[in-house]
Amino acid sequence: MAKITWAGQACFQIEVSNSKNHEAKIVIDPFDEKIGLKLPNFSADIVLVTHMHPDHNNVSAIKGSPFVVESPGEYEVKGVFVQGIDSFHDEKEGKERGKNTIYIIEAEDIRFCHLGDLGQKQLTDEQLEKIDKVDILMIPVGGTYTIDGHEAAKIIGQIEPKIVVPMHYGQPKLKIELDGVDKFLKAMGKNSVQPQDKLTIKSSALPKEGAMEIVVLTP
Repeated sequence: MAKITWAGQACFQIEVSNSKNHEAKIVIDPFDEKIGLKLPNFSADIVLVTHMHPDHNNVSAIKGSPFVVESPGEYEVKGVFVQGIDSFHDEKEGKERGKNTIYIIEAEDIRFCHLGDLGQKQLTDEQLEKIDKVDILMIPVGGTYTIDGHEAAKIIGQIEPKIVVPMHYGQPKLKIELDGVDKFLKAMGKNSVQPQDKLTIKSSALPKEGAMEIVVLTP
């Protein structure tokens, strides 16, 4: 079982448990509240940071004594497997905004992928090989600092996940100018998607191959 909560921008808390003897909390890209959004009272066993910009690396705000991952590599903490994959924050091999780490998280028979502030208009064969099959994909869609909605649709076509959760797009209180999620939904051929507070799912309830779902979360 996994419960996914979105705080806004690229920040998520993923809680995984098997209802018997295993549970773990992962927080990805906690932001500095100077961006205009309020960070929830998150605690974590693992914190993942995709890159060192203040709207992604506010690790000190997370409660607990988490194991912090800030770079590519393979890690295993509390039965959760994490793989960090090198990528770029822009289309010019990092010359404008530097590098970005894509994270694959495996827990409770679910494979998550968080693309961070991906700026590449397409993934390389090597990146795709490492990403492999994805159940739940968290992808930026707001443009300006990352791929936009149309580019995100192409990346989704490369990865072919079962569930897509858009992130890093315009919010009413966000002080960073980004496109709204509607442009992405239009690019995906969806007029609207009913937002939900959390995504709670078991591996057995994931959509079947070829039946992809888009889940829009509210911060």
